[in-house]
Amino acid sequence: MAKFLIVEARFYDHLNDMLIAGATAALKEAGHKVEVLTVPGALEIPGAIALADESGDFDGYVAIGVVIRGETYHFEIVAGESARGIMALTMDGVAIGNGILTVENEAQAIVRADPAQKDKGGEAAKAALALLALRERWA
Repeated sequence: MAKFLIVEARFYDHLNDMLIAGATAALKEAGHKVEVLTVPGALEIPGAIALADESGDFDGYVAIGVVIRGETYHFEIVAGESARGIMALTMDGVAIGNGILTVENEAQAIVRADPAQKDKGGEAAKAALALLALRERWA
């Protein structure tokens, strides 16, 4: 049994709740323990995962958040840099599933977040599980 940390940037409560539900269900169905940590925004997710990973308390991570395009360039910075940070950690062998939605509008986010529709939270958890399995295979 592995222990996973879901790190969420809680900005859109109803969307995050759906993403977390999907991720939690996938991890628990696979027989693993789950904790949830909330950080201020998507840019803080990679740093929080890096700090948690240094503790040795967790085997894998799921990044959860929603970034909706607005009227400024901020969307591109948040979307790109949070993904870059997560990818850098993954390249260092940290098992992370990226469930940060980057969408044009709330309607797109709902479809992707809802476990009964696209279940991107569940998909991110399954990606983390797959990476953990690979890490254990080649440890």
